[in-house]
Amino acid sequence: MTQPGSMTAMSQEMQDCVEACMSCHSVCEETMSSCMQMGGQAQMQIMRALMDCSETTRMCADMMMRRSPMAAEMCAMCARACDMCAEACMAMPEDAQMMRCAEACRRCAEMCRAMAGASM
Repeated sequence: MTQPGSMTAMSQEMQDCVEACMSCHSVCEETMSSCMQMGGQAQMQIMRALMDCSETTRMCADMMMRRSPMAAEMCAMCARACDMCAEACMAMPEDAQMMRCAEACRRCAEMCRAMAGASM
């Protein structure tokens, strides 16, 4: 019998998804900094995608860690934000930081999609 207030351990899949979200969040933050140094109007669309993805991944990880009943829905939304961010970063294939970010976003999106379909 489980004690009141105690939580069952997170599944390995959920732990991996939290880590993917936090890693994606960090890379998005680094990429925003890199983007700001470049300047230019073309970066505005990329910056918006980076900001949305950064915030969404952080919130998604937080919600999974605290076992929010809305975590699965958040994972689905996070996957969409990551897909949009990866797509935006792909607009600059010559930029290594953008490509690193796109890769982190794709990995996070894939894991979040799996979690959105899993029972939490």
